[in-house]
Amino acid sequence: MSERAPETAATPATRRIARRWPLVSGVAALLLAVSLGALVVLRDNGRPLRIDTEWMDEIIEHRAPIWEYLSLTMNFLGAGLVGVLVIPVVLVVVLLLLRRPWAAGYYLAATIVSSGLVQLLKTLFGRARPEDMLVTSDFGSFPSGHVANAATMAVCLGILFPRVWVWLAGALYTLVMMVSRTYLGAHWLTDTIGGVLLGAAVAVLLWAPVAAKLEGERELAAQHPSPLRIRRKSSP
Repeated sequence: MSERAPETAATPATRRIARRWPLVSGVAALLLAVSLGALVVLRDNGRPLRIDTEWMDEIIEHRAPIWEYLSLTMNFLGAGLVGVLVIPVVLVVVLLLLRRPWAAGYYLAATIVSSGLVQLLKTLFGRARPEDMLVTSDFGSFPSGHVANAATMAVCLGILFPRVWVWLAGALYTLVMMVSRTYLGAHWLTDTIGGVLLGAAVAVLLWAPVAAKLEGERELAAQHPSPLRIRRKSSP
């Protein structure tokens, strides 16, 4: 007997989701990110917006060792070997152990596309970073890759595990990442806003065409517990 297709377990509303708000909202967020990048680069010969300079002045005024340690930790988690390879691989492996290959593929694709678009926009806009940086960063300030990565992960996990606490944890993680990037002087505030818009847009746009498969797969996985869940239940 052949295994049941994931999309057959999804609700009719989820099967129609590709024709509804996710595509519209995802495209809108992506256009907003690009428009924001164009605004900050083309306006006044690329000088930072007033909101950028005021926020940066406030951040510099309140710099202290305890906040620097937290920001450096977020810098470590958000990019490099850990952020680009280790965390995504761990999440993909966990999703596979939970018998959710479509979810694993969706998250991996969203991460790759988000990172690719970040580099594309960095090259396209070529915005200069703030001068008072506490870390070494590559060229191109808009959008923030750390924040885009955080937003992509937060939205993807919120979609895959639709629980209030997952969404709240993801939102908090993304917010802390935004503040940390400006605290370290690696980005202007508008860079982080662009990162949120881009990361969320990619996660939503890639979700729309596979929404039925993801929900159906989640329902089927709940009916057939994975070895990971079985070991968790059987542990004393």
